[in-house]
Amino acid sequence: MKIMRGIVLSGLAVVTASAIAAPAYPQTAEEFYKGKTLTILVSAQSGSLTDFIARQFAQAYVKHIPGQPEAVVMNVVGAGGMVAAASLQSKQPKDGTVIGFLQRNNLYVPLVDPSQNAFDPREVAWIGSVDKTYYSLVAMTRSGVTTADDLFQKELVVGATGFSNENRTLPAVLNQYLGTKLTVVPGYTDRGEVYLAMERGEVDGWASTLDGLTYGEPKRMLAEDSMKVLLNLGWDSPEEFQDIPNLSQYVTDPEAKSILDFFILPFQAGRPLAAPKEVPQDRIDALRKAFDETVQDPEFIKAMTDQNYAVDPISGDEVAEIVATLFATPETELEAVRKILKP
Repeated sequence: MKIMRGIVLSGLAVVTASAIAAPAYPQTAEEFYKGKTLTILVSAQSGSLTDFIARQFAQAYVKHIPGQPEAVVMNVVGAGGMVAAASLQSKQPKDGTVIGFLQRNNLYVPLVDPSQNAFDPREVAWIGSVDKTYYSLVAMTRSGVTTADDLFQKELVVGATGFSNENRTLPAVLNQYLGTKLTVVPGYTDRGEVYLAMERGEVDGWASTLDGLTYGEPKRMLAEDSMKVLLNLGWDSPEEFQDIPNLSQYVTDPEAKSILDFFILPFQAGRPLAAPKEVPQDRIDALRKAFDETVQDPEFIKAMTDQNYAVDPISGDEVAEIVATLFATPETELEAVRKILKP
């Protein structure tokens, strides 16, 4: 028995020594994600356009992530998306199991509003952005304002939602730096309420996103010519409204161009995705690669185009470049921006 016990102990010693001597191999991204759940924080209400896009994206995205985790979409609303952004950065796990489907204003709001410093867009790992945003100024035909040139000659009352929303700030910049005659009425709950006000005659126009003109009542109004697109609020005209002038045809003052650049640049990252910067690099790489594959996935593209939404992506590195450019804005320009955003 003593001999046998010695043999067993000796064997255990060999196994233990081998275990200690064996090199420790890091867990691959596929091994990590297999059997796990990827939570996607969506900084918009359930049922909203952003929520719809996020859910379509989530279904396709996890198919391209190594290990193919399950996807769970969690709506975290508040402060124009800043609540979700701050939660991603400070409260969520840093292992790659939670990412954020954020908003373009998250790229610059902390820069111009000190009260929103719980999120720093320079301190996350950007994965990419699903689409770009384009704005156009529209007006009811009955208003008599039917061309971009009319904006400088005739008054136009336009509706808007929140005071700091782009559908108010862009008209405000046009008034201040280009001399348009827009009277902006903020405070409407959402786009549907603005269009209802337009039909009632309370207001005669507003600054709409391009995708907001491609379906429903706005699409019908444009087709019936009861509403017209007057001006594309960017430096180029999108394909859908190539015959409508854009800002490049009216902006000559360098200061005006700089201020407009600040507001328009984030449109290139219409719906950006991010992960906490502490996530291991190999998982960030896997999430970025999966993003690149998803935005080229024919099934995802079809699901989007069937609903009249274009997939127009940029990479995580490009989102980070936009953030760096915004944070390099001179303080004098930032002060001008803050005045526009301040009630």
